[in-house]
Amino acid sequence: MKGRRVNAKVFRDIWGVPHLRAGDPLALAYLQGLNAAGDRAWQLELERRRFLGTSAAFLGREAIGWDTFARQARLGETAERCYQALDEPTREWISAYVAGVNHGMPTGAQRAPEFAATGLTREEWEPWAPLGIWMGIHILFAGFPSKLWREHVVNHLGEAAADLFNSEGPRTAGSNGWLIPGDHTVTGSAIIAGDPHRYIESPGIYQQLRLSCPEYDVVGLAVPGIPGIAHFGHTGGVAWAITNAMADYQDLYREQLRRTSSGVEALGPDGWQPATVHTEVIEVAGQDPVQIEVIETARGPIIIGGPDQREGGGGEPGQGGAGGLGQATSLRYPPRVTGRLGFEALPKLLRATTVADVDEAFSDWAEPVNVVMAADTSGGLLHRTAGIVPTRHPDNEQRVVPAWEAKYEWQGWYEPMPRATVDGYAVMANARELAKDLGDEFAAPHRSHRIRELLTSRDAWTIADMPSIHTDTWLGSAGGILDLLAGLEELSPPAALLRARLQDWDRRMDATSNIASTYAAVRKALSRRLAEHPSIAVLDQDSGCPEMFMPWMDTLTHTSFALENLLTTDLLPELDLSRLAHEALEEVTAKKPRGPWGETHQLSPLHQLRGPLFAPDEEPLDLGLSGDHHCVMSTSALPGLTDVCIRGSAARFAWDLADRSNSRWIVPLGASGVLGDPFHHNQLPLYLRGDLAPIETAWDKLTPEDLAFERTVPGFGTVQIIPSDPERDLDLIYDWVSADRAQYWGMGGESRESVAGIYQFLDSLPTHHVYLVQRDGVPVALLQTYDPQADPVGEAYPVEAGDIGAHLLVAAGEPRRGFTGHLLQAIGEFLLIQQGHPRLVVEPDARNDKALDRLKRCGFELGPVTDVPQYEKPPKRAQLAFLTRDAFAR
Repeated sequence: MKGRRVNAKVFRDIWGVPHLRAGDPLALAYLQGLNAAGDRAWQLELERRRFLGTSAAFLGREAIGWDTFARQARLGETAERCYQALDEPTREWISAYVAGVNHGMPTGAQRAPEFAATGLTREEWEPWAPLGIWMGIHILFAGFPSKLWREHVVNHLGEAAADLFNSEGPRTAGSNGWLIPGDHTVTGSAIIAGDPHRYIESPGIYQQLRLSCPEYDVVGLAVPGIPGIAHFGHTGGVAWAITNAMADYQDLYREQLRRTSSGVEALGPDGWQPATVHTEVIEVAGQDPVQIEVIETARGPIIIGGPDQREGGGGEPGQGGAGGLGQATSLRYPPRVTGRLGFEALPKLLRATTVADVDEAFSDWAEPVNVVMAADTSGGLLHRTAGIVPTRHPDNEQRVVPAWEAKYEWQGWYEPMPRATVDGYAVMANARELAKDLGDEFAAPHRSHRIRELLTSRDAWTIADMPSIHTDTWLGSAGGILDLLAGLEELSPPAALLRARLQDWDRRMDATSNIASTYAAVRKALSRRLAEHPSIAVLDQDSGCPEMFMPWMDTLTHTSFALENLLTTDLLPELDLSRLAHEALEEVTAKKPRGPWGETHQLSPLHQLRGPLFAPDEEPLDLGLSGDHHCVMSTSALPGLTDVCIRGSAARFAWDLADRSNSRWIVPLGASGVLGDPFHHNQLPLYLRGDLAPIETAWDKLTPEDLAFERTVPGFGTVQIIPSDPERDLDLIYDWVSADRAQYWGMGGESRESVAGIYQFLDSLPTHHVYLVQRDGVPVALLQTYDPQADPVGEAYPVEAGDIGAHLLVAAGEPRRGFTGHLLQAIGEFLLIQQGHPRLVVEPDARNDKALDRLKRCGFELGPVTDVPQYEKPPKRAQLAFLTRDAFAR
């Protein structure tokens, strides 16, 4: 037990951010899972059910499309395969996290109202659940549905139009990031800052977190459901950040299928080959179950169509086969091919102290493909891509390609992955730069160019200056529309006046700007007219894609995002852009003058149940935002449809390599995912203003998480249960456990030093807790709890998720009728009601008839008698007994 003296506890700063401390990496991983379950139970279980394809069972019909895709794409089975391929230490580390989630989920589920609202019941997590969650979150990152859109465009507008809607972004996500070397900072040490752009969700995708044990001490942005800190972290010696590289590493194949007497066959380069096939049933809340067929060819899983879908009857992606053959589309993606996700990198990142360590850790990375920046305290700098990208025919990156032609097979992996020397400043904003050889469609260069322009505008930067870059609202893409308006003739006088105001505009999309709002209205009106023009409106015809992919097939959305390209193309000569722009400007002029941009450009976090952001007794905040899609402050709406912002900075950060405690961060809402919790959205005001919150790293300025319990029992007094401090309470504990009446406690004859060591050890474990039970302020009992998964008792019976074990030692005193019964009542309320555990497990000495009789009177059900191992002692013959929450309530 020597060397494990770091107490395992959760501390919180004034923002509610959890700072976790434990005695070793496995204990810390368990504590991270435990904390995530407490703060984000609904989010965790929702994401788990999504990768398993079982979310429709509580979400209803709207989730059938996703569940069908998740099952047909084999996300769950692929996650298990990737988990089994990991090295043993990484599997053990992930399993420790999952054990923490399983133990903490009952408490978290009881706090989260969504469980009761949907009837969702807890399930024990699979060891590979974190890998499945990661896949479910990122399976669409490479944007393979855009290939379905291109196929649709070509089918209606011809081959020349394949790139007509290439907007150079966006895909599903993007990010900003910049690295300022020490020779451009006031401190002489590097700064890394940025903000990942994703859909703004409630709860948020990122959780501010600190992970500390004797081996490392890391702050960063964790993804709930995933151990460690993958994307943005600072270990004190080195810091790193990533953006989406916009690489293309997933392919779609047009398949021809036929049924045979033994199953299904698919036509490949070598002829007809057997495909795997089985059926699955999707349970759906409120309606009958849905049966689906899960088929996989040599290319990959079938995600559209099937052996019974004929040409012309099921959509364009399946066209091109011979009559009578089934038409389908398969998805080929690297984890399904290689059995790797790259989770070996996660524990390595936590231990990193130099950019060389970060570089080596990311050499294991697989998916998604990222651009990585890192800097260390010795001046080391890193700028590279990380992940795996297949080498194959260029058409694979553009379209759905024939499965039966050998030239479209994957040939190997792109090596070496691109990297660059940091010369001056380094910027990553999803543009066609470092990763240009890895993909086909990137983000427009406006954000990247603007960040570089800002960085070179001064000689020396500080952490305090970073929000001035994060919140820059200059709109680099405005020129196309403004130039078009400048050439219009025969405008009405009011429209000409409005055009003049637009021409004088500073191009800043500030929330307080009326003219920014007017520009957005003109852009929307023009986008709508373009989308409704017959030459483009033909794309509104049914694409034949499943409902799951319909958001990628929306003509107005593509038109709005590709506006810059459409204003300069010569592929649609029938478009009279001047006339359309004239009509758009006159339309906006004729309407009531626009208010400030922030009146309609409001943040609207997405909640799966469309639940409220504010509790009923709260005064809602004004959620008006500055920024726009192509601003550095990238706040995106559904263009052409609404100004409401659904995508933006999912977090902002600034890592200081001179002094980590000077670093800053912010998330849109807060640390907790529970509506009504004081930390649910307490960071929202700062986020809306563009401010960053400080990172507190001094332990003495953090508050230990309150695990106390207090109840007044009529006729008995006030019962308090408070965490014990092994140093503060040693004299009391030693006197109690060494007394003659504590013979069944098993510590008779132990020295004071030995007892101190035992309780210091227990204090270092996140799975075991020691409490003092007080009556009216006077200590009367010692309560020890444990997670049976991490205790020898767990080997003696089938442990259920959320079980909590307990030992109770009542101190000596005058006999008092009903005394122990009152204590047991309070302890049951503490563990089964307040903490939410579904079942209490006790294992008194089988010879302790008095204790067994008391347990039976209190509603415990006796289990088996078993030998429980004890440290450096013979096994204890114990009688297991169980008390469920329902039995306790009765």
